[in-house]
This record gives sequence, C-alpha cells and structure tokens, in this order.
Amino acid sequence: MVESSVVLILFGSFLALLLLGAPISVSLGVSALASFLYLGENPIKFVQIAFTSVGSFPLMALPAFILAGALMEAAGISKRLVDLAESFAGPFTGGMSAATVMACMFFGAISGSGPATTAAVGMLMIPAMIDRGYGKGYASAITASSGGLGVVIPPSIPMVIFGISAIGLMAPPEAVAEHGQFQSVSIPKLFIAGFFPGLVLSCGLLTMNYFMCKKQGYKGTTDGWSGANILTMLRKGTWSVLAPIVILGGIYSGLFTPTESAIVAIFYTLFIGFFVHRELKIKDVLRSLETTTWLTGRVLLILFTATVFGRLLVENQIPAIVASSMLELTSNIYLIWALIIFFLLFVGMFMETLAAILILTPVLLPVAYSLGIDPVHFGIVVVCCLSIGFQTPPLGENLFIASGVSGTSIEEISVRALPFALTSVTAVFIIAFVPEITLFLPRLLGY
Repeated sequence: MVESSVVLILFGSFLALLLLGAPISVSLGVSALASFLYLGENPIKFVQIAFTSVGSFPLMALPAFILAGALMEAAGISKRLVDLAESFAGPFTGGMSAATVMACMFFGAISGSGPATTAAVGMLMIPAMIDRGYGKGYASAITASSGGLGVVIPPSIPMVIFGISAIGLMAPPEAVAEHGQFQSVSIPKLFIAGFFPGLVLSCGLLTMNYFMCKKQGYKGTTDGWSGANILTMLRKGTWSVLAPIVILGGIYSGLFTPTESAIVAIFYTLFIGFFVHRELKIKDVLRSLETTTWLTGRVLLILFTATVFGRLLVENQIPAIVASSMLELTSNIYLIWALIIFFLLFVGMFMETLAAILILTPVLLPVAYSLGIDPVHFGIVVVCCLSIGFQTPPLGENLFIASGVSGTSIEEISVRALPFALTSVTAVFIIAFVPEITLFLPRLLGY
C-alpha cells in the first residue's frame, strides 16, 4: 500500500508540475523530495544521492566535449569539414544535401551533440543549398534530420550519460541465472559500439535523400568531380579531419579514456585555432566557455534531480513491475523490442534527451536484462531512438535551430523531415533486431 502511494505521489506530482509548465529539473526534484518527505526519510539523503550522481569522473567528459564542439566551430574546423564534404558530393543527385549528411557525420565525430552539429553545419550548408536551388524547407529538414547523427556517431554526450546511469545498475540475479553473465557497460565500449549503428542511420538518410532529390529535381554541380578541388579541400582540411581521428583513435587504442580524450580535443582545437588556422580569438574562447557553462549547468541540474527520481523508482520495484507486465503481454523478443522503441520515440518527442535517458535507464535496463538483451546493445538503441526526437515536434531542438537559420516555419520543416524520421525509425529497428551491428566492433577490439 505504501509502495503504490509513493508511486502515485512521485508520478502524480511530476506530471502535474510538467503540465503547469515547470522546468523538468524542478518537476523531478520536487516530486522526488515530496516522496522522500512522505516516506519520512531525512532530506539530507536526497542531497547525498544527488551529490554522488554529479561527482563521477566520467561526467567530466560532458563539459569538455561541449566546450570542444563550441571551440571547433569558432576555430574554423567545422567550415573546412563542410567544404571537404561538398567537394566529394560533386555532380551526384542531391549532392549538396548529401554533403550536409556527411558534414554532420564528420562534425558529430567531434561535438557529441545533436543541436551543436545542426547549428555548426546548418549555418554553412542551409544558405549554400538555397543558393543552389534547394527549397528552404527541404534544406532545413535534411540538416535537422542529419544533426541527430551528432549523438550517435561517437563521441556522444548521451552515451556518456547512459554509461553513467547504467554502470551502477547490476543485472538482476534471476536474469543472470536464466541468460548467463552479462558484459559490463563502459563509456569507451559504448563509443566503439555506436560506430556501425551511426553508419546505418547515415546510409538510411543518404538513400532517402537521393530519392527525394531525384523527385524534386535537385541536381549536383554541373562541373563534375574535380580531383584538384578534392585535393585542395583535403589539404586545407587536413587538420580538421585529424580531429576526429585523434579523439576516436586515442579512445579505441586505449591511449586515453573518453574523459581524457575530451581534454585532448580542447587543447588540439586551441592549438589549431590559434597557431594553424589563426581564426580563433580570445573573445571566441570566452563565448565558448559561456555556452559550455550554461549547457553543463542545465544538464547537471537535470542529472542531480533525475538520479534521486531513478533511485526512488528502483527502491519501489517499478522496473520489476514494468518488466513483468511486458513479459505477461508477450514473450516475443521482437514485439518487446517494438514496444520499447515506440515508447522511446514517443518520449523523445516530449522530453529532453539527457533527462529521458536518466529517467528511463533505471526503468528499462532491468527489463532488457530480464529478456537477455546485451546492455551495450540496449544503450545504443536507446540513444538512436532518442536521437530521432531531435527532429520531431513539439520539442525537436534541431527543428528550432534549422528554422532560426533558414527563417522557415517549424511546421514546414516538420512535414519535410517526416520521410527522414521514418527512414531513421526503420534503421533503428534494423539495429535492434541485428545485435551484431552494434556488438561486432567491440568484440573485434577485445572489449
């Protein structure tokens, strides 16, 4: 009886506050505190749990990757990556928009953020596509849709958050008894596992883009491919292309941890910006620090409150109830995957990605364990599903950024982005149903 009352207070106050328009961090914190007081717990425990959640070493990667992404845009690295992607596109049907997808892949391998990728690439590519005769709505839609690759192509801020959430959640003994020992979750492992799923999503977007551009009549350049131009752009963009190679190569080779790689990325960018490209100014560094402080503070506040919320869910057996309900409904693994994916897509439409991961990981990961699903595979599917939320209304952050850059209405971009969202959903089902896409590379590298 007490358990059901706590759940009612926890979810009831959380949903009521959201409906009243309270920020998600306030809704999480107030509902968790109300439940603590109802249970007669000392409120100091609330603060202790929350403090522990933001005191982990891997979490240092979060502000570092945000700062690295902001500095790379200011240092001219993102512009050179875009120019390189455009030179490869050439006369290919929909070449400019294909270059946008490729540029988002390149920049995603640096920034780890969907909105940052959309902003950096969109500022350059949306005006360029419009100049080449692309419709404003289509140019904005392909950029907003491709920006979601920023959180799937490693390094990825949501993967860092999932890793921190999952590391403390052990597989239930009954799941281990039924399915054997599960592999541990680590952030480097998640980064490596995200590589091929990122390519699957990218190929899906490129394929849909080709057919859409063929239908709309968006052609590539009339000059054809220019080997000289590609070599020139490669020469100009050498230091920019080396950025993701240095970051990811260091992580994959075990030379440094994801947290250390984020610091390496910052110093690499500062060196390139000040001494090689000579485009980075002190005022740009200060602006990047300001952006990082604001974004990190917002994320840590959500993490602070969501951890306490998640702890209350686990203590009141909510994950076990959800798992048993799903297993009573069906024992077919593919149907359960479908239920989880559609649920995550729905949540991604209304909730900020990092908050969704923090709230849902304690609920859904035990369900995955009870079904014998590998936790690393599950984490990648969660991140892929929520990445689609960046391009779907009403909360799609990438839509707002693309709209601001192009001056096109959110409604028009949303309609144009629909085919890309459907393609991404299809790709997510392929990733979920074929675990080897995710797990092959970590196994190959001995994780």
